[in-house]
Amino acid sequence: MAPLAIRLDGTLSPIEALSRFSDLPGLCLLHSAAANHPLSRFSFLAADPVASIGAHADRWPEIRDQIRATLSSKTDILPNLPPFQGGWMGWFSYELGTAFDDVIRHPNQPLPIPDVALGLYDWVIAWDHERGDTWLISTGVDATGQRDAGRAQSRRDVIFARWRGGEAVVSAGRTYAAAVASGGQPNPRPATRPTHADFTPAAYQTAVARVVEYVLAGDIFQANLAQRFTVPFAGDAVTLYRELTARSSAPMAAFVRHADISVVSASPEQFIRLDAATGNVETRPIKGTRPRAVDTAHDAAFARELQASEKDRAENVMIVDLLRNDLSRVCRPGTVRVPVLCALESHPTVHHLVSTVIGELDPAHDALDLIAATFPGGSISGAPKLRAMAIIRELEPVARGVYSGAIGWIGLDGSMDTSIAIRTVAIAAGIASLHAGGGITARSVPADEYQETLDKARALLDAVAATA
Repeated sequence: MAPLAIRLDGTLSPIEALSRFSDLPGLCLLHSAAANHPLSRFSFLAADPVASIGAHADRWPEIRDQIRATLSSKTDILPNLPPFQGGWMGWFSYELGTAFDDVIRHPNQPLPIPDVALGLYDWVIAWDHERGDTWLISTGVDATGQRDAGRAQSRRDVIFARWRGGEAVVSAGRTYAAAVASGGQPNPRPATRPTHADFTPAAYQTAVARVVEYVLAGDIFQANLAQRFTVPFAGDAVTLYRELTARSSAPMAAFVRHADISVVSASPEQFIRLDAATGNVETRPIKGTRPRAVDTAHDAAFARELQASEKDRAENVMIVDLLRNDLSRVCRPGTVRVPVLCALESHPTVHHLVSTVIGELDPAHDALDLIAATFPGGSISGAPKLRAMAIIRELEPVARGVYSGAIGWIGLDGSMDTSIAIRTVAIAAGIASLHAGGGITARSVPADEYQETLDKARALLDAVAATA
């Protein structure tokens, strides 16, 4: 049975729709929020899932089988519409990696965040930003993956009525559109809440130096080291998302609510995309960062410095090699290649070096196998991956949670698109928690690496302070 689809009037942007549907459980927005970016074509919003998963990594076989039971390569997908037309949306935390490899779990997990938090959504509002179209797609799927035409129509009618009714809810922060119209300046309210970091500046630099020692000893080539910041948060997560998007628009931004936990993300990095119909797989690792500058000449100098940096290019190439190896575990032999290496991408707050690795999935494997073969992403773990993850566990004081995991969707047809969960805030138990880190190599300077974490965290901390 094909989904039911109707074209919507397009009067609501994704952020305005997020407010319109904010009272519903399981609210999820996967948002292409960066204009003129190659990944910023589609956005997807859904809520009120027909099934939910909130589980620990040791339940991965059960989770995998539950998801797999709802997927089918024979699922009817409407042509010429956005690719996600119902299915699973949510997050995979970094600690899910303990399900796939011989990695010891970090003992200190201060916030009650599940390793896997997913909802099965029978309807979705989908924006095609390139064509300027907005669609409501209703599948009628139930918790087992079975479809019912009557349910599809009734759910479509309820969501369509909500889309048409009333003004979008606007809370304390300004909308992204309003911020852009006024020159991109978000809410300037200064920080009023204390920020706690799990590392002192000296302790973080000591940890960086320890990673450098591991590299020089030949133990690893590089490892990603991060520090966590926490802020008391009693504000509205939707408002925080709107504020963060105004400050740092990103091509793979996301808002995910699971039970009483909200995750807000402004990720610039794609983890894994799979087109089930063709088997095409793509990943776009980011390694190499410089801050943006207000002055044009200064900003251009930062970009040139990044492009000329042997350290940053070497770091990127190492992760590309790791991802080529990961993809080769589940892709057809000879199909994994690198069409783009170390290209410059400029985002609102930072410049990055970004590469693209592609392959063709072996027909014997599916999206769940692809996750198992590649998780967590090499750009936020290190190389070799397992040893780097052991060093991360040794040196970082707390578990990462959602940070450096993945956020995204798995469609009913078996297609998938996910981000690396960086530039991400998790809100649980009255605490806003966020991490920032970077890849450490033999050429890393501890003070510079510490400053890079502050550069990456700044937009997140400012957004939290403005809405907490």
